[in-house]
Amino acid sequence: MRLEKRTQPSPISLVLAPLGAVLFTLLVSALLVLWAGAPVGRTYAAMVQGGFGSVFALSETFTRAIPLIFTGLAATVAFKARLFNIGAEGQLYGGAMAAVAVGGLLGESGPFSSTALVFVLMLAAAALAGALLLLGPALMKSRLGVDEVVTTLLMNFIVLLGVSALLDGPMKDPAAMGWPQSVALPGELELSRPLQGTRLHTGLFMAVALAVSLWAVFRHAVLGFDIRATGANARAAAFAGVPALRTTVLVAMLSGALAGLAGAVEVAGRTGYVTMDMSPGYGYSGIVIAMLAGLHPLGVLAASVFVAGVLVGADSMSRVVGVPTYIADVIVATSLIAVLVATLATQYRLRWRAR
Repeated sequence: MRLEKRTQPSPISLVLAPLGAVLFTLLVSALLVLWAGAPVGRTYAAMVQGGFGSVFALSETFTRAIPLIFTGLAATVAFKARLFNIGAEGQLYGGAMAAVAVGGLLGESGPFSSTALVFVLMLAAAALAGALLLLGPALMKSRLGVDEVVTTLLMNFIVLLGVSALLDGPMKDPAAMGWPQSVALPGELELSRPLQGTRLHTGLFMAVALAVSLWAVFRHAVLGFDIRATGANARAAAFAGVPALRTTVLVAMLSGALAGLAGAVEVAGRTGYVTMDMSPGYGYSGIVIAMLAGLHPLGVLAASVFVAGVLVGADSMSRVVGVPTYIADVIVATSLIAVLVATLATQYRLRWRAR
């Protein structure tokens, strides 16, 4: 038995593969729901109602999806060039700390009177912080052959320990009564809310605009071609004249900047300050988002909303039928595996050979 690459995947298989992955995910999750002693139909109905069944539910789903879009795009850009960025979690926190530092320094009592200028500088600082955190591992991979999976993963722990030290030291809010959190952003630097009475903020429009822009870059720009060529075969791309080092550096800067912006937007749009539990793993979830989307920037939007809806709906599901919310994590993980297997089935076929 061996795998043989298909010359041209059939259109029917491209449609049936994701549908089969969804059905398989629902079947596996249904078994867990039955094991927990809850009715399957009512459980799924409660999850859908909790994630998408009202204006408030949709606002919560989109709010949860915003940082997932940013980190999903960060993973998509890096993985397209076969730069496996596992450090988006640390880059997110680095961007959040840079945003708070610049916003607090230049905000209410700072030297700039223009709020718009301070806001742009705050986002630029967050993007630069995230980019620099990935640039080092990318250069070590290009020049020394160091595995970026290891270096970016370990950078997460280094950054989180550094953030913890800052929150207990020079960045600690004196008005927090001993709780380790950063100083708050000035109110004028926070993102506005298009729907009053909800937590949804205008960071959603920024995330959608970035996804569309990245799609255009991959589709029409020379940089997009260089990234795709490097990801397909780095040696062949270099032989054809694609600047390998420059492409790797640009990919690292762009991917890290997107993850850093996730932290800045999360602070400016939702929390207002940095704490150690600000992110429940958005950086790692971005990898799942990118794989579910097939490394397509527009697919990241749909995958982020799907994952966010499952996670938000799980809270309602737990209250209604008493099923543990951890089933939501199982649904997300199973859907990822199912989509990867379904994608493999569309690209390859099994061939049996007699002994």
